[in-house]
Amino acid sequence: MLLKTKLSLGLGFLFVIIFTLGGFCSYYVGKLGHESDNILKNNYNSIVYAKNMLSGLDDMETSMHRVMQSTNHAVKSNNYNLKLFESGKKIFDANLKAAKDNITEIHEKDYVEQLDHNYQTFLALCLQLQKESDDRSLYFRDFLPACEKMKQLINNIYEINMQAVVHKSELAKSDSARFLRYMAMIGAICLVLALGYFWYFPTYVSLSLSYLSDRMKNMLKKSGIAFDIKTNDEANIILQGINLLENKLGIKEE
Repeated sequence: MLLKTKLSLGLGFLFVIIFTLGGFCSYYVGKLGHESDNILKNNYNSIVYAKNMLSGLDDMETSMHRVMQSTNHAVKSNNYNLKLFESGKKIFDANLKAAKDNITEIHEKDYVEQLDHNYQTFLALCLQLQKESDDRSLYFRDFLPACEKMKQLINNIYEINMQAVVHKSELAKSDSARFLRYMAMIGAICLVLALGYFWYFPTYVSLSLSYLSDRMKNMLKKSGIAFDIKTNDEANIILQGINLLENKLGIKEE
């Protein structure tokens, strides 16, 4: 095999090591990034939706509470209470719809469906209270328990996604630690292979040139050619020896 071919194969081998290490790093970094993105994209969004639903529910509950506490009918039906209720309802509706479209965990769908069912009952009670604002038994017997039930379901959605975030974060940490171990192992293997290459090829070339330069010196001595080569460069020794042989044999370089 030609020396040029051997050197090319050796350099190609080094490039393979570099690209393998780079590809491995890219794969695992991308995997860790994808896992982190899933946590933010799915569970974190569900947590935000739950918090927003609690905020909207509090606004609606506050509006109904003010209606029940007021004795003046004009105060009960004033624009501020209506706007507060509609604002809370708008927030709740938007986030409940978003939560339905972002089901990711086991049992989360059941909680969301129960919340939707209880929300319809809650709206019906709100409408009834607005019409029968003096019926305090309806407020305490049905309305407040409905609010508490909805808060409990929202907290269940919140908790199940928080647990998922913690669990996935632990998995991401575990994958990161495993990635570092793999990186250390593959890096060590690549380092050993690279060191082996750097040791083998220079040694191979040096020994080959040393062998040829020694053969050239012996050939000059046996041919009776006087020479005084003052260099340690094997390639230069071979070149000067060839020139001396050509001069003795009368060979002219074309």
